[in-house]
Amino acid sequence: QIQLVESGGGLVQPGGSLRLSCVASGFTLDYYAIGWIRQAPGKEREAVSAIGIGGDLRTYKDSVKGRFTISRDDAADTLYLQMDSLKPEDTAVYFCQGNGAQGQGTQVTVSS
Repeated sequence: QIQLVESGGGLVQPGGSLRLSCVASGFTLDYYAIGWIRQAPGKEREAVSAIGIGGDLRTYKDSVKGRFTISRDDAADTLYLQMDSLKPEDTAVYFCQGNGAQGQGTQVTVSS
């Protein structure tokens, strides 16, 4: 059974940091591009960042460039998203997507 499980969300003050993780099971992460999307209340889902096979190609939504860093550990079948300098507008549920699967999401709330 293909499964993605996110963790690492929480409540953080503006300017703070969080590190999201997404563990893949039921398939070998090595062979797939994978990424993060998010959905804020009342808004459509949007792509945040993606990373290609091997990790050489990385893409970011313009508004998170320079603040977020995507990485992968294929030996651990895990995807990461390091989020620094968080802003209130980053508040959303964050999902990882890959190999036709999507996780259940993890809530990120940026508020003072």
